[in-house]
Amino acid sequence: MAFKDLFKFRKGQTTFVFVGGKGGVGKTSVSSATALWLAKQGKKTLIVSTDPAHSLSDSLEVNIGPYPVQITENLYGLEIDPEVAMSEKQREIDSQKSMASADQLMGLDFLGEQMDLASSSPGADETAAFEVFLQIMTTNEYDAVVFDTAPTGHTLRLLSFPEVMDSWVGKLMKARATLGSAANALKNIIPFMDANQDAQTAKQLDDTKKQIDAAKEVLADPERTTFKMVVIPEEMSIYESERAIEALNKFDITTDGIIVNQVMPDICDCDFCHSRYKLQQKRLALIDQKFKDQEITEVPLFKDEVKGQEKLLKLADILYEGADNDEVEASVIQL
Repeated sequence: MAFKDLFKFRKGQTTFVFVGGKGGVGKTSVSSATALWLAKQGKKTLIVSTDPAHSLSDSLEVNIGPYPVQITENLYGLEIDPEVAMSEKQREIDSQKSMASADQLMGLDFLGEQMDLASSSPGADETAAFEVFLQIMTTNEYDAVVFDTAPTGHTLRLLSFPEVMDSWVGKLMKARATLGSAANALKNIIPFMDANQDAQTAKQLDDTKKQIDAAKEVLADPERTTFKMVVIPEEMSIYESERAIEALNKFDITTDGIIVNQVMPDICDCDFCHSRYKLQQKRLALIDQKFKDQEITEVPLFKDEVKGQEKLLKLADILYEGADNDEVEASVIQL
């Protein structure tokens, strides 16, 4: 099977592609190349960075912010900014304070304090990322969404959020019964709720749960959501990726492709290069053994940094068009 054949599309529904792996293996380059290639195929594509340390703008050499911006024909991008998401929630609370009764104001003050704590908590960026994911998922505005994810641990926390949010909704139901009239204020900061409703009703919470369930269903649908793991021919990357795939399986998320990046050619007149090549060959055999259930493709080590749309499209040609060695030779490492 050609690597490009792993992409599947349903008319009127968005296809989600997560690109992940250990830090420093080239996830952003692969994500950007993938998004550019999909856009070139005529697919309206959004690339989203969920990594708090964004490098998407640097890779594509375009300023990308917390709201979708057009990068090129058919391609849009955004870098999730948890501070922006949290400040927008805080503005909603502040706007309600001027209209709140005394008991509601007490509730809003309390909620405002919680928002201040949440904005500095380790999970704030994951929460913001998951909210954006749900918003995108429910609109089906794009043919494809490519997620340039953070290193493995952060990404696994993000993908565990449907379960976390499910539990959170249950706690809100209890909080509503306890808060009484102040519960009306909750509708102004609860993600995914209709702010125009007069009260935070049980039906609204039930609708939210249905939305979370829909997200879980999409994540578990291999026809709509897949994970592409980027590895390099080094043991630490291989074993971390193996553990990550096992964790993704628990979330019912399908990993269908392994992209082996930074593969060196055999340069016989360079002792160091030849030694590295022989070591990589052993690691490539280990990759074949560990990931035999996934489609595996290799990307050579480029002599230059892979950034900018021209070089990223060369990477895309290797990944998805089967560019042969003669076509790639001018771009890969020359020592």
